[in-house]
Amino acid sequence: MFSDKDRAHFSNLETPFYYYDLALLKNTLNTCKTAADSHNFHVHYAMKANFNPVVLQQIQKVGFGADCVSGGEVAKAIELGFGKDKVVFAGVGKSDKEINNALDNDIFCFNVESVQELSVINELAEKKQKVAKIAIRINPNVDAHTHANITTGLDENKFGVNSWDMQACADVLNLSPNLEFIGIHFHIGSQITNLDVYKNLCIRVNEFAKWFEDHGFKVKVLNVGGGLGIDYHNPNQQIPNFEAYFKIFADFLEIKPYQEVHFELGRALVGQSASLISRVLYVKNGKKKNFIILDAGMTELMRPALYQAYHKIENISLPTGEGIVKYDVVGPICESTDCFGKEVELQQTFRNDLIAIRSTGAYGEVMASHYNLRETIATVSSEDIV
Repeated sequence: MFSDKDRAHFSNLETPFYYYDLALLKNTLNTCKTAADSHNFHVHYAMKANFNPVVLQQIQKVGFGADCVSGGEVAKAIELGFGKDKVVFAGVGKSDKEINNALDNDIFCFNVESVQELSVINELAEKKQKVAKIAIRINPNVDAHTHANITTGLDENKFGVNSWDMQACADVLNLSPNLEFIGIHFHIGSQITNLDVYKNLCIRVNEFAKWFEDHGFKVKVLNVGGGLGIDYHNPNQQIPNFEAYFKIFADFLEIKPYQEVHFELGRALVGQSASLISRVLYVKNGKKKNFIILDAGMTELMRPALYQAYHKIENISLPTGEGIVKYDVVGPICESTDCFGKEVELQQTFRNDLIAIRSTGAYGEVMASHYNLRETIATVSSEDIV
């Protein structure tokens, strides 16, 4: 929701820009923390969702750790004050340089995704006379029932170690004095809205934890990943039901007294906190289609082009036209995929009207590019509006 004060402020700014509602972000983070703390669960923020410094500072203040998938994310997390003992490094293709830098920073854990990676980390740690803490990321073959491009937990996906490779992992671990096994890790996908999926995951986590303990490994950490979705169709219903989410794991995981349960939440924490604000450049009315052409494009928000993702689109200028018109809302990029929505019902819209594309706090700004030599998109926070 945007107030008259917001609209007045936006009208004087150059568009496009990302607008961050920091009050909503703080409320979401505190709600999540309260729900997690009630079960003594540990939350790591998935930095790939959004690494705007203003956003990261708020997440660091609430005490969450950092889930990183690149050396750059590891470095940024430490630079912004995330404790090294709360930094986890995942990713199916960690380079030697990235591993070495993470070893130098004595991070909490590497989430390892292949048998060969175990050997590589052991060799690099040996050269530095260090012992690297590791968790094995296991592919549990659980269907997340989400978009095919963002599911990660099936046998056909590139992520994690498959069940038939667990004995090979155990063999390497037994021969690797520079590795300390601390647990197991899972992540089955993103934008998951059916919580029953997590019940299935818990069953698999219990099975794999028992397998490792039966083979002589103490499983101290159960890292169940993240993936909790948000309601893109109703962005004003802004905070996910974290209590129900965490309760699933409290009820269905077989947690031993010495085990910690870790989560890697991204979208659920930041997704609703931002909107992409754009200005109408042109309106093209035709016999079959009406187009609104914005000054924001797929270079500023890639998700609709990449995933055919839905975002609620609103005209936030004060109404001047009459009636509802169906528009294809598109950007200026020289690609036919540069489209935010088709047949979008909006009030009659005119040149220079302001358009808000909602729920863009996750995988919005971070995926922006300079294709067509586009400028870096600006950001504005609610604290800038006085």
